[in-house]
Amino acid sequence: MDRLGSFSNDPSDKPPCRGCSSYLMEPYIKCAECGPPPFFLCLQCFTRGFEYKKHQSDHTYEIMTSDFPVLDPSWTAQEEMALLEAVMDCGFGNWQDVANQMCTKTKEECEKHYMKHFINNPLFASTLLNLKQAEEAKTADTAIPFHSLKMAVVDIYHSRLKERQRRKKIIRNHGLINLRKFQLMERRYPKEVQDLYETMRRFARIVGPVEHDKFIESHALEFELRREIKRLQEYRTAGITNFCSARTYDHLKKTREEERLKRTMLSEVLQYIQDSSACQQWLRRQADIDSGLSPSIPMASNSGRRSAPPLNLTGLPGTEKLNEKEKELCQMVRLVPGAYLEYKSALLNECNKQGGLRLAQARALIKIDVNKTRKIYDFLIREGYITKA
Repeated sequence: MDRLGSFSNDPSDKPPCRGCSSYLMEPYIKCAECGPPPFFLCLQCFTRGFEYKKHQSDHTYEIMTSDFPVLDPSWTAQEEMALLEAVMDCGFGNWQDVANQMCTKTKEECEKHYMKHFINNPLFASTLLNLKQAEEAKTADTAIPFHSLKMAVVDIYHSRLKERQRRKKIIRNHGLINLRKFQLMERRYPKEVQDLYETMRRFARIVGPVEHDKFIESHALEFELRREIKRLQEYRTAGITNFCSARTYDHLKKTREEERLKRTMLSEVLQYIQDSSACQQWLRRQADIDSGLSPSIPMASNSGRRSAPPLNLTGLPGTEKLNEKEKELCQMVRLVPGAYLEYKSALLNECNKQGGLRLAQARALIKIDVNKTRKIYDFLIREGYITKA
């Protein structure tokens, strides 16, 4: 049967669904046999027969909703509570603001309904009068010490309520209810703009959400313009006067940077490898990689162990779905293409779900040798398939 649910328009005021942990939207389901605490489900989880611990799908249930009239046939209980909350937030008499917050009634309808049912209603007036007379009769014979202290406590309580409403309003306006979505939006900016976003977040409550977003977007645009200006100044210093020459310059610059990195890596290898034969093997292996061939010479280790030869992928299922770099990875870690594609799919799904992935999470997902997991994880990070958490 229908029961009165929470009247608040804010989904965060309602308990989450025990099935999918999403905020409950009316109507929703309450199990009549489980609890306390109460066991709530959204309609989607209820229709697929969600069961959890002692809760079974054949339990009796109640439909929690506030979509029924109370004082006026044209006003639902949810709208009654929304009107009271809007009057508390906007103040008595600010009917246009009240109507804007409600969104379902006009200014005239809000004023007329509130005055009729909450100000000029004789039932409410007599009830309040009776309560006042009963309170006066109860305390007529006894003096109440520290009356001002009690009023101060009431004022503190009201100030807490107002502060709570103010913070909830800030969270709603700035879209902070879904924090993970907010964090993903932050990551689209460069590192410098992200640092500014983090610093200026504490001032977001002072300005409105639109003004705050405009401020951050303007600084992001300024950062991009400064970077472009710096790039153009570099072109001018190099004597470049057209974009065709600029593209050639960028390509040569990238090539020089790659060569510098190779020389640095080679010097480091020569510094630590004293065995001349091992050094020659490493050089031949790098030459094969640079020429686009699979490395034919395994790397010699200092421990004297023999490295396993690369896996031959010829004829293995799934090889045609791999690019050249993925084929090389499967050969070196000796992993069949079908298993690699399965592990890659699992890591990509988890990364998209979490917004990033740590090595420990990757090792928990794919139960293989930790060194192979590390190589797969580093490869997917390096190629841009996943991002670090």
